[in-house]
Amino acid sequence: MDDTAAWAAVLRRDRAYDGRFVTGVLTTGIYCRPSCAARHPARANVRFFADGAAARAAGLRACKRCLPDDVARDATAVLAAIEAIRGNQEPLALSALAAECGYSPAHFQRIFSRHTGLSPAAYARALRTERAREALTINDRVVDAIYEAGFNAPSRFYGTMKGRIGMDPSAWKNGGQGVDIHWTKTDTSLGQMLVAWTDKGVCRLSFNEDAQALAVRFPAARLTEAGDDAATYVARIVAGVEAPAASAAIPVDVRGTAFQEAVWKALSEIPAGETRSYAQLAAAIGRPAAVRAVGSACGANPVAVLIPCHRALRSDGTLGGYAYGLGIKTELLKREAD
Repeated sequence: MDDTAAWAAVLRRDRAYDGRFVTGVLTTGIYCRPSCAARHPARANVRFFADGAAARAAGLRACKRCLPDDVARDATAVLAAIEAIRGNQEPLALSALAAECGYSPAHFQRIFSRHTGLSPAAYARALRTERAREALTINDRVVDAIYEAGFNAPSRFYGTMKGRIGMDPSAWKNGGQGVDIHWTKTDTSLGQMLVAWTDKGVCRLSFNEDAQALAVRFPAARLTEAGDDAATYVARIVAGVEAPAASAAIPVDVRGTAFQEAVWKALSEIPAGETRSYAQLAAAIGRPAAVRAVGSACGANPVAVLIPCHRALRSDGTLGGYAYGLGIKTELLKREAD
């Protein structure tokens, strides 16, 4: 990372960069995390180091406020907890996870959430939901999927999947059979837009697609072309596309793997007018090595603009890819920057 980007991360106190470098303050002789809450030093007094060992070799000592050397320990503890959660069919108590890693429950909850974007309990639920989706895909009977996904009772399975999937498990197994989706095509300054929605929110927003593509994506749902009664709703969505920086939040009804949903959440938290690299997004969700997978999750985003995957760039600052062409991505970023 170049010094300009590192200094910008320090000024933002960006926790996504904790563990990627440390900030050495030559006048005080200490080194800190990028997110350290202490008053910012003068830029002329700052030098960046790859890690605490390099800073100590230069004669600096660790900050007692932000404890930069604990970053690696925290990351190791979180990875160990993730392995434990993945290796157990039954939910693990927060106190047990924390004790295994040598932390108090409250502190471990904070560092786990900071690294993954989810609490340990929410991570476990997301993992079980992902397993349930996979099991529903490969098993002929829902009851087999229930136990393969790690649920010890049908009631727990139905309670979890009802909220996550938006339909009962049998309907999900059959490709969304029985779900009502309304759709329409409308003109925008970025091209013709297809928008589709359920009673929970927008489930598809794309450019230059038609109803046939929607039918491929939702093969067993009831697809109904919207009439004039939906004009106000559609106009609100169009306004959000035309002026993404100023648009109000529009509910979405999208589902992906636990990893994809974590990436989409991180994308939705990027302020309008700002961008993040794929590496920054990977760090933000606690998976710093999964840069390419983050790019794939951005490409799988089913609702363009509403989940702002156009704000994701390559680490060198170039645009990277975009499902609907770099012209649209460039224009969206330009509108947000104006």
